Amino acid sequence: MNKIEIIPLGGIGEFGMNCMGIRCGDEMIVVDAGMGFPEETPFGVDISIPNFEFLEQYAGDLTALILTHGHEDHIGALPYFLKKFNLPVYGSRFTLALAEKRLGEHRMLDEVLLHRVEANDISQIGNFTIEYINASHSLVECFSLAIKTPVGTIIHTGDYKIDETPVIGKPYDLKTLKKYADEGVLALLSDSTNAAVAGRTPSEKDVIPAFEEIFATTDGRIIVSTFSSSLHRLQVVFNVAREFDRKVCVIGRSMQKNVELASDMGLLKIPHDTLVELGESRSLYPDEIVYLVTGSQGESRAALWNMATSSFKGLEIEKGDTVILSARIIPGNDRAISRLIGQIYKRGGNIIEEKRRLIHVSGHASQEDIKIMTET
Repeated sequence: MNKIEIIPLGGIGEFGMNCMGIRCGDEMIVVDAGMGFPEETPFGVDISIPNFEFLEQYAGDLTALILTHGHEDHIGALPYFLKKFNLPVYGSRFTLALAEKRLGEHRMLDEVLLHRVEANDISQIGNFTIEYINASHSLVECFSLAIKTPVGTIIHTGDYKIDETPVIGKPYDLKTLKKYADEGVLALLSDSTNAAVAGRTPSEKDVIPAFEEIFATTDGRIIVSTFSSSLHRLQVVFNVAREFDRKVCVIGRSMQKNVELASDMGLLKIPHDTLVELGESRSLYPDEIVYLVTGSQGESRAALWNMATSSFKGLEIEKGDTVILSARIIPGNDRAISRLIGQIYKRGGNIIEEKRRLIHVSGHASQEDIKIMTET
């Protein structure tokens, strides 16, 4: 037992499909099982998943699947993985809640063993001793992993940035990371999405001033579209809406489900008497309502696209509306988003996106964040 094999099945040199096998002796754990979103595909092909058949040669060695966080590019292929290799799954409370939704769609909930872990918990899985390190990202309850083996310690960062002031949860746990650095680290497996971006990645709280200014100067309806999993951003919208006496109406299935889930778990704090249903929102004046909607990537079946091209349950973009696209463009979605923007302008809507105002920040480490990681 004098070597470790690190086997990436996806997520290297591409966006999405994050999945990595780590083998020591005759035991292997797998970190994440994500889906990808192909840029150019035949009609009917919406997602891609890692080639899990490669792992069949190691089927007898596989012991566990560890989830760093709940984004689709890390858990989206979970059902397909577990249909081949029914391993115990370890993840945070919120990550497993999202995973359960995915497994429920495939009617697999009763077949899978889920282990809920918290930051600084330690799991002994055969040759591997794993500590879950609190990581800051655009999602909540995310982990970096300290994976101790008889050969040495591996740090798997998961997706992260060094955020000292997250809107929800605690900052990145550099103290625990330094503990392992002092003991000696064999290998660092790091998020490199923004490795070419100079400086530090802004904090999730840095979008608040721009949102406050937009709300203060807008008389018409405000429509905010962001990723439904971006709980920090959703919390900002709820807080600023309350500050400027606007109600919030949530539209779109995934947005509604995630708001309900995060609220029930106590992660999302919705101010009293702020949330309203679609019917009630119609009776409010334009300066009294904010719509929080799905569709920031121009998805044809999402709420925002329908509002921009026809109507969504009788609701449509109107002259005087301000649409805030509080999300980055995922590679491959450029044309869809351009079409969406064109449709909104045709209807007389005003668009604010990240190139004009600081209404979105990345969840990934830039160069100075990576420097902090490597020098800790």
